[in-house]
Amino acid sequence: MHKSLQAFTGKMDINRDLILLLVIGGLYSLSIFLSNTFVNIYLWRQAGDYSTIAFYNLGIYLFQPVTFILAGKIAKKVDRVIVLRLGVIFLSLFFLSVLLVADKAATYNFMLGSLLGIGFGFYWLAFNVLTFEITEPESRDFFNGFLGVLQSFAGMIGPLLAGTLIARMEETIGYTVIFTISFSLFIGAVVCSFFLKRRQAEGRFHFKRVLTEWNHNKNWRKILNAHISQGLREGIFLFVISIWVFLSTGSEFSLGMFNLFLSGLSFVFYFIVTRWIKPSMRKKFILTGALILYFSIYIILFDTGYVQLMIYAALIGIAYPVVNVPYFSMTFDVIGKAWKAKELRVEYIVVREVFANIGRVTAIVVFLIAISLVSAEVIIPYLLAFFGLGHIVIYLFVKDIYLGAAGTNEPITKEPVTDEKNR
Repeated sequence: MHKSLQAFTGKMDINRDLILLLVIGGLYSLSIFLSNTFVNIYLWRQAGDYSTIAFYNLGIYLFQPVTFILAGKIAKKVDRVIVLRLGVIFLSLFFLSVLLVADKAATYNFMLGSLLGIGFGFYWLAFNVLTFEITEPESRDFFNGFLGVLQSFAGMIGPLLAGTLIARMEETIGYTVIFTISFSLFIGAVVCSFFLKRRQAEGRFHFKRVLTEWNHNKNWRKILNAHISQGLREGIFLFVISIWVFLSTGSEFSLGMFNLFLSGLSFVFYFIVTRWIKPSMRKKFILTGALILYFSIYIILFDTGYVQLMIYAALIGIAYPVVNVPYFSMTFDVIGKAWKAKELRVEYIVVREVFANIGRVTAIVVFLIAISLVSAEVIIPYLLAFFGLGHIVIYLFVKDIYLGAAGTNEPITKEPVTDEKNR
């Protein structure tokens, strides 16, 4: 694999830890894509209402930022690879719990969401910090892009395999099989983590101090605002669209085909974006992707036929790579140039995630209030049209971020950014 990646990247240095992190990210993605989309449908089959699904997702997004803060404190005292393992273990426990509660999952929706949120918190804190440490500015676009390729590949085969198994087996047996496979994949990720180089952090956990950087660092303030906007869109889009696909067809297999089509195009475009994006083009890519993401919503707002949903899948399959690769790379570069980034990289990652979850929780709370006052079928299209603006707002915040040499307005260069050298 190392030689294949080296051929793909040319002279760029690819080390063993980078490869291992990609493998762990790939196993995680395959497990989540195989099962998590279908947890929403599993709950819908049991309860048949949006509130049950929304409270499940609310549990995820309330406990994820709290766990991020706890994980950050732990990561400053012990090896952050251990934090990664904690995340994978809690994610494994989530799928084990779904298997144990079985047809009572809808009753325990908030508890299950909370357990998943804890797993996400530990996992993503460690994964993001390790990404920051293992990649360099010149390899960051490649890493984010290739990880996107792996995620897209997982998004192609995971939901399709799960949908096929559920469709061909007795309903409860199919769900049991896919949740068991996901559990096994996470065990594989734990095993891979033992081969990562130990990475200790030193010093105290200065969460509040990094929060106050909002007042001192314009770029940091803008990127945090962008993450709130990102969260506002993700909060309800992550579950409403999958339910619409299921309601339109009544088939988990059709939902698998929807994700296959979406992820197949993402797979291709992550390759394209990874090979061709340059730091000077990042903002144009973000704007282009954001516009595609937003205007694609109107294809499905008032007609959720399967054809319209597949066209929507194609458009967002193209748009997400165009947005995500430059956006995430820019985020890490902003952190890399922030105050004491080397010593406080864990805190910066934690604060970033807290702000993204502020957006997600806000969107779900508004969603719950709205469907309690107005029929869900009537209000949901308007909520999607409003919260779908999230990525356009991201561009409005990042368009004025400059990380060039002091005194200039040059965009990010390929030179290692301040505070990252010899980290």
